[in-house]
Amino acid sequence: MSETGRTEAFSDGVLAIAITLLVLDLKVPPNTSPDGWLASALAQEWPAYAAYVTSFLIIGIIWVNHHGVFELVKRVDRVTLFLNLLLLMAVVAIPFTTALMSEYLRAGGRDARTAALVYSLVMLVMSLAFAALYTWVARHPALLADGVDPAAVRGSIVRFSATGIALYLTTMAVALFSAPLCLVAHFLIALYYCFQQIRPAAA
Repeated sequence: MSETGRTEAFSDGVLAIAITLLVLDLKVPPNTSPDGWLASALAQEWPAYAAYVTSFLIIGIIWVNHHGVFELVKRVDRVTLFLNLLLLMAVVAIPFTTALMSEYLRAGGRDARTAALVYSLVMLVMSLAFAALYTWVARHPALLADGVDPAAVRGSIVRFSATGIALYLTTMAVALFSAPLCLVAHFLIALYYCFQQIRPAAA
């Protein structure tokens, strides 16, 4: 297996573990009373479901876009490997921040805003790491696969990287005012990255 293939395989494994860990925060409501309504108990857990769906979508899209980046690469150097590790370090923190968000979202007040701020901070670090990885690859044509236009790859840096950083900085400001609105903002950013933001033309 090539170095690029090994890097993708390792990254796929880490991302798969991170996305699987999200489900551990979904708890079965305790059957403590014969008069209790399961539907009501499940409804009360809406923050956990909302955070789960948002984070699952985010990590899933990270995986899709990570695959898209490495489709452009024919070899990796040491810097690429370390930048990829930095990205994975941020991704594996997402299950923790998701659990934090789901626990404090319903509580409201300062703690909910703090949880939202931590969630946004991790997403910002992830975005910065992904931007650094993509920018490094884009600015080093020797790393790119045959038939990939280096100028086109460089031309998509702003759309793929700078826009995301700006959006995640905005979520940190939103977190200071409303935790639920902050989670909605993250969901909308995930939808933005559902669309192809890397469009390198053939050379």
